[in-house]
Amino acid sequence: MTRPLQLRRLHYLNALFAPLTGHDLYLAQQIDAAISTSLGDAEERSPSDPSFVSAAAKLFERVCSAQPEHGFFHWDAGMDDTGASPLFARAGVMQGLKKLAAYPESTLLVTNLRAAQCPSTKRWTERRRREYDETLAFIRQLAAARSRRNANLNLLFL
Repeated sequence: MTRPLQLRRLHYLNALFAPLTGHDLYLAQQIDAAISTSLGDAEERSPSDPSFVSAAAKLFERVCSAQPEHGFFHWDAGMDDTGASPLFARAGVMQGLKKLAAYPESTLLVTNLRAAQCPSTKRWTERRRREYDETLAFIRQLAAARSRRNANLNLLFL
């Protein structure tokens, strides 16, 4: 495995599992090894690979489900062609926020927003960058406005 690819995956896992790892890259390596074992060829996968993202999200969901006071919702913007549009982003995020409203602490994981905004066959233009930044700001504002004041919501964009 190439070092830059491994380092990107470790940073991805460290960001996702920060409450569990305490930002310890050694523990992130252990999580990476567990995912690699479950996927088989995960060592060659980048952190943006849908199978790797899905496996990491499922593992994180299992960790959160072991803590009854912690809710988890994963919204994958790349599930269809509409994920990058503000209307569908709002619908996906609102679905998650409604599910997480009952928890005093929760994590809303948003994945593949960047890939949905600019597919790999296209290139980043100024317009796409602006729309991506606006969508990020929109999701942050929506999460801030629609979550309970006394709840601790972790919003992760990976």
